[in-house]
Amino acid sequence: MHFYKSLFLVILCLNGALASFAAPHRFLCSDYNGNKVCIVSEKGDIEWEYPCKNPQDCWKLPNGNILFCFLPGALEVTPDKKIVWEYKAPDKSEVHACQPLPNGNVMLVEGGSSRIIEVDRAGKIAREIKLTTASTVATHNQYRGTRKTSDNHYIVCFKGEGKVVELDETGKQLREVKVAGDPHGAYLLPNKNWLITCGDGHKVVEIDPSGKSVWELNENELPGNTLRLMAGAQRLPNGNTIFCNYLGHGHIGEQPMFFELTPAKEIVWQFRDDAHFKTINQVMLLDIPGDVTKGEIIR
Repeated sequence: MHFYKSLFLVILCLNGALASFAAPHRFLCSDYNGNKVCIVSEKGDIEWEYPCKNPQDCWKLPNGNILFCFLPGALEVTPDKKIVWEYKAPDKSEVHACQPLPNGNVMLVEGGSSRIIEVDRAGKIAREIKLTTASTVATHNQYRGTRKTSDNHYIVCFKGEGKVVELDETGKQLREVKVAGDPHGAYLLPNKNWLITCGDGHKVVEIDPSGKSVWELNENELPGNTLRLMAGAQRLPNGNTIFCNYLGHGHIGEQPMFFELTPAKEIVWQFRDDAHFKTINQVMLLDIPGDVTKGEIIR
């Protein structure tokens, strides 16, 4: 295991059960079961924290504000925790993905109401695309990660149907890829491949435009990092990837919460803090250059 760029801070309780590994990066994260969004320093200290119910996507914007979605909706919050933008989802709906867009709007995907929407700065819906999912899929399991691309297409994880779908700007289906498990994230890479985290499929796969798998990470390939529910990811400029290993469903406190992995499947560093976090499902490294509103950071 390679430890360049980092020094692990290992803190063990007397019983050896509680451990903490600090990251060599300042980062923003969502803790789904911890019900909070946080900024964490390179030393592992929580610098900023905002409580919310079951957060999913989280972004630091170029203006310094934090945008995130959580089950009842989405917020943009200043560093001093003033709410400057808000969206409240309809009753019996759940918001599981958000993305800041170049025009200042925010894209959201809702289960229950089953739609992609783009919401303007006044909180009004500027665009709506209806989604159709199997009638047997419960609201909570309908959708996860959704991204709008630079060509105005949408890549949508149909969690309960085990597939990732590409839609054009009118909602017409262009492509469908079935995956093992329940996909939580699908990311368009510079080479036009999709990097897909497969949730409880305990797997990550990279698919080329023809649908062929060109790279996979499977459940038991990483010693000490059994793949649990694979959630958020961030592709780094050096070609490595941050993967969030969501530890819910009976695995809280058992192992690291996320890690940086090379294409050769070598772990560069990993993060674990059982004292302050439960299930980190999304991470954004804050020292990676680029404008998230222009898609310059791949996550």
